[in-house]
Amino acid sequence: MTASALAGELHLPLFTVRLEALFSRFFGETAGKLRLLFDQIAQTRAVYLLDEFDAIGARRGDPNDVGEIRRVLNSVLAFMEEPNATDSLVIAATNHVEILDRALGRRFDEVVEYGLPDSESAKSILMRRLGKLKLSQRSWTKVLEATDGLSQGELVRAAEAVVKDAILEKGTSVSPEALAGALHERQSVRARFQL
Repeated sequence: MTASALAGELHLPLFTVRLEALFSRFFGETAGKLRLLFDQIAQTRAVYLLDEFDAIGARRGDPNDVGEIRRVLNSVLAFMEEPNATDSLVIAATNHVEILDRALGRRFDEVVEYGLPDSESAKSILMRRLGKLKLSQRSWTKVLEATDGLSQGELVRAAEAVVKDAILEKGTSVSPEALAGALHERQSVRARFQL
């Protein structure tokens, strides 16, 4: 969402780089693909989102390191040091900052950490995603109880699910029960994946 907002504000195209597509089973081919990516970044001014960056930015010396990942990370570090003729914006996103190599922090101009939204922020996110399908003011208390511990992305998915259902049913509003139910469903999904 941040990459999209920045691209919109800067009036630049947004390119999401699928990092898993860069990996190859052939020795050295991954670094070659990275070279093509960084050449593209240098040639075409845009916002580039490297999502799930931990796939190529994992700490060197990790016991599970297979050698090729270390070479890939070294290539990324070297490419990021090269001067860039364009004013492209490169954004790397991860949910696993703890496994990133420390040298990466020095290669980025800014590091932004997003925490979980408080209830006012959650309400703002939900209201924006609900659009014209508003809830009454007094129904927010019940809904906001169900937002505790959910990320911005999880709130968006819940809101989009109830909006989609309302549109399919040709409704003009969203019930607080439906939204709270979608939020509780997101809570259940989160609980299943936490060990």
